[in-house]
Amino acid sequence: MLTPGLPYPLGATPDPRGINFALAAPHASRVELCLFDTTGHSEQQRLALPACTDGVWHGRFPGAAAGLVYGYRVHGPWAPHEGQRFNPAKVLLDPYARAIVGRYDGSDLFLGHMPGHPSQRDTRDNASVTLKARVTADLGASTVPRPRVAAAERVIYELHVRGQTRRHPDVPSELQGTYAGLAEPAVLDHLQQLGVTTLSLMPVQHRADEERLLKMGLSNYWGYTTIGWFAPEARYWSGRPGTTPASEFRAMADAIHARGMELVIDVVYNHSAETDELGPTLSMRGIDNALYYHLRPDDHARYENWTGCGNCLNFAEPRVVQLATDSLRHWVTELGVDGFRFDLATVLARRAGGEFDPRAPFLAAVAQDPVLSRALLIAEPWDIGPGGYRVGEFPPGWLEWNDRFRDTQRGFWLRHGAGLGDFAHRFTASSGQFRRGGRAPTASVNFITAHDGFTLRDLVSYNERHNLANGEGNRDGSGNNLSRNCGVEGETDDPAVLALRAQMQRALLAALLLSQGTPMLLAGDEIGHTQQGNNNAYCQDNPTTWLDWAGADAGLQRYVARLLALRREAAPLRSAHWWPADASRTAHAGLRWLCPEGSDMTPANWERDDRAALMVLFDAPPTEVAWLVLVHAGTDTVDFALPPGPWRLRLASDDDGAPERPMAAMERLPPGSLWLAHRVRGDGPGATLS
Repeated sequence: MLTPGLPYPLGATPDPRGINFALAAPHASRVELCLFDTTGHSEQQRLALPACTDGVWHGRFPGAAAGLVYGYRVHGPWAPHEGQRFNPAKVLLDPYARAIVGRYDGSDLFLGHMPGHPSQRDTRDNASVTLKARVTADLGASTVPRPRVAAAERVIYELHVRGQTRRHPDVPSELQGTYAGLAEPAVLDHLQQLGVTTLSLMPVQHRADEERLLKMGLSNYWGYTTIGWFAPEARYWSGRPGTTPASEFRAMADAIHARGMELVIDVVYNHSAETDELGPTLSMRGIDNALYYHLRPDDHARYENWTGCGNCLNFAEPRVVQLATDSLRHWVTELGVDGFRFDLATVLARRAGGEFDPRAPFLAAVAQDPVLSRALLIAEPWDIGPGGYRVGEFPPGWLEWNDRFRDTQRGFWLRHGAGLGDFAHRFTASSGQFRRGGRAPTASVNFITAHDGFTLRDLVSYNERHNLANGEGNRDGSGNNLSRNCGVEGETDDPAVLALRAQMQRALLAALLLSQGTPMLLAGDEIGHTQQGNNNAYCQDNPTTWLDWAGADAGLQRYVARLLALRREAAPLRSAHWWPADASRTAHAGLRWLCPEGSDMTPANWERDDRAALMVLFDAPPTEVAWLVLVHAGTDTVDFALPPGPWRLRLASDDDGAPERPMAAMERLPPGSLWLAHRVRGDGPGATLS
């Protein structure tokens, strides 16, 4: 019934003649295509793929069309200590599946080995419950133009599709927590009015939750357990008639683009949901374990675990690089994505022996790809393996999460020992890490908070993590948060504590959004969202993580919008070029670091540990606009002697309701405050603002 077909493209490809199936499994001895009813519960037919070319098994099913549900049985030796885990009793998911039927439930029927006996093959058939693929037709080209945000203008907003709208009062109840809900006008209005340019979605590729979480009645809400790299997660689909997860995702992307915003998705190629050697056999483990995974050199029955999640995909293998790049192109060309944030990205740049290489095969493949080289590429530049911390070492063209910015700003403003020099270095985009290879300051993705850790409100409300709900005895999540509870652990009605917390949040936000580099906001920080001190809420699909729009801090929201408006106005603060140290040596404006007394900072001033105050002058010729940032993170009021003006106060983090006003030659700043001033053109009462 099957004809030989072609060994490319990989996956199931429908055309007028039928469907071509192709699966890379070079160590297999036989591959069977299993066809199911539309529900995926009943196996209808089992057909051997008739040809194998260069390790790719392939065959064409004449007359078949989109909608067909299928899986594979892959034959070969069962020899775990040699890296081979073939088991034809287990139906396997095509890694190229564009739509997935079913859900992993954690039962031991998904194991390739006998429960409790990892060296023995399990002969129980799992066809009725396993994950299968559904063949899909192309969506066709979008007619909505894609925006291209200039690097210096980019403001990233990290969000969770479900959490963003699950409690949103202006989203219809049937759309809350879905792709369609995120595309609702009220949701996009908020983001657009805030000043966000780039939405960064936490993982939306199809996932399989860990057995341990499922047994506790929890799920991997964050989504970092991918098993289907081409398929949008169906749990975020509204189920509206006439739509599919893919079509609803694409419609959401079109709605975001229509607002002039970019769409980035967080992708997890460093490991799969099959976890360690005791985990389930869902897909690649049973297709060709030794091809897809990094195995321990001393025992091929075990996996390298540089991710902390049980396994690592082996990007030293061309077929693994192909899987990743093919799926990335699919998300760009078919589903409307503009870029990617790569989770634990150093794994993607590890060679066969495990060493990190900025010219590794995956990075080289992306750099030359005509589609992916134009996408926005953001690395989380670390993993937990040897030499895994690589901030600043990805190639030109990549942006990187800069956790040193996070730790310095927290340490500086929340009084954990960060000094003026550390603050200055991070405020101007961490040149020590990123000024190399022609990279711009915008390569540094600056953040104070992200999905992993405290929210901003919790950062100033808790000294300790409160993660008991995760079921791990409060041992999970970081114990080193550089946080400050401002005198009371957790919620309080004390007005003095609440005022201090509000002031600290505003200072941190000002430091983030007025720094050079690419700023990233965590969704909910602009409305004061709390997770009640849970700094690792990866398994909390409930009001802990769903944004509380009814309780939104409207004043904080207005403050963030004002900050971002000032960022757009103050071009020197968002420059895509490294600042010259001395304006006298160049025809362009320069950056000067000044003491509160008004003189230039000296080495002795930088080394002082008794004062956390300075001014940052973005100087300019008299006919142009100069900007002045006044920084005071200390414990007492400090008097600042301003450089020659006249200056106008544009923002004071300690009093965001204060109107703009002319500034005196000497200004007194309260503790924990950041002010932004603008030098007025001319020097008389009729001077104008830029």
